[in-house]
Amino acid sequence: MTPSGRSAEPEVIWARPQRAGRGPRPAHSRDSIAAEAVRIADAEGIEAVSMRRVATGIGAGTMSLYNYVPRKEDLYELMVDAVSGEYEFTPPSGDWRADLLALAHRTRELMHRHPWLPRLLSPVYGFGPNALRYLEHCLACLAPLDVPGGEKLELVAAVNGSVATFVAAELALAERARSLPWSEAAEQGVRTAWLGSRLATGEYPLLAAALTGGHPVAEAEADMDAVFDRSVSRLLGAWEQPAHMP
Repeated sequence: MTPSGRSAEPEVIWARPQRAGRGPRPAHSRDSIAAEAVRIADAEGIEAVSMRRVATGIGAGTMSLYNYVPRKEDLYELMVDAVSGEYEFTPPSGDWRADLLALAHRTRELMHRHPWLPRLLSPVYGFGPNALRYLEHCLACLAPLDVPGGEKLELVAAVNGSVATFVAAELALAERARSLPWSEAAEQGVRTAWLGSRLATGEYPLLAAALTGGHPVAEAEADMDAVFDRSVSRLLGAWEQPAHMP
């Protein structure tokens, strides 16, 4: 044991009993601790989450919180698993692409509800009870896809990584728009005019062609849902068979 009373050996928070077999019932629970940490992160960002803040929020002493959650990394794991419990699963339809696209939309919604989540998207925090149920459901949806199980998990990771990147960009754009001293429309107008002046020089003929004639740039600004659908659908469409098969 370390001087703080925490284990000096690696341990998984889920393997650690919530309470000893004897003695009084603990005053707090992992669920209440995770809920308070999520509340703080949702309101103020992941940087605001500390053992002291969470302990104060649930009415506990900071040092006593370590009896429930030995490390801040464990707290993050509890948070990720808590919000993973918000998924509502429906039985697989038999169309694995449609099912994974629907899951991708739910993941995007989840990340917008909890903007700190993309930053914690990692296999390190992905094996709590709710996360395991999510993976089990994903594999059930992928049952019609005839590839090894490991490649199915690669696909799930690729989709989640794509969603996290997409949402992170959406959140960054929204944050930048909130910080502008002028309207977002005015900003976009100035930038569009400057881009047009550059394209008019003829130095970028391929880019000019790509941005005209029905290219979905304008649609991207108006309908990010459609852009999201295309992005994930292209990824799913590329997953036809194992790489080792002809």
